[in-house]
Amino acid sequence: MNSIKYLKFNEIDPDDLLSVLNQQNVRNHLIPHSLFDSCTVRQWIKAKTDHDSAPGCRIRAVIINNMLAGWCGIQKDNEKFELAIVISKSYWGTGPFIFKDLLSWAKEFGHQEVLIHLLETRREYRFLKRISTITHETKIFGKKFITYHIAV
Repeated sequence: MNSIKYLKFNEIDPDDLLSVLNQQNVRNHLIPHSLFDSCTVRQWIKAKTDHDSAPGCRIRAVIINNMLAGWCGIQKDNEKFELAIVISKSYWGTGPFIFKDLLSWAKEFGHQEVLIHLLETRREYRFLKRISTITHETKIFGKKFITYHIAV
């Protein structure tokens, strides 16, 4: 079993996230954007830290077996809340464990429902479709996503 810890972004070196956020196999499943550099990753972290301070939100770096694997969190999506998991390909098998932790956080916050948006490059997850109350296509920044509504 992998040891998973969650740290606030001020507890990690921002440059350590560059290797994860700039991996092509991770970027393939995100909205297209320029590669991060030392300056832009700090701006991105600042924005995520602002999200983290909002009621009902929690954004964390994911540490697996004492290595920075990526980030995850609950963030605002208009008037709803979205779950996000962005981790290095070598840790993709830990996604279900992180997902359970995020649902636990959502319950702690008292959320009734959370959303998961997966870019069309991702395969359909039967598990998510089975547990979702609604599944539909969504356009975000001109890109097609499958959105899953998950009861907490």
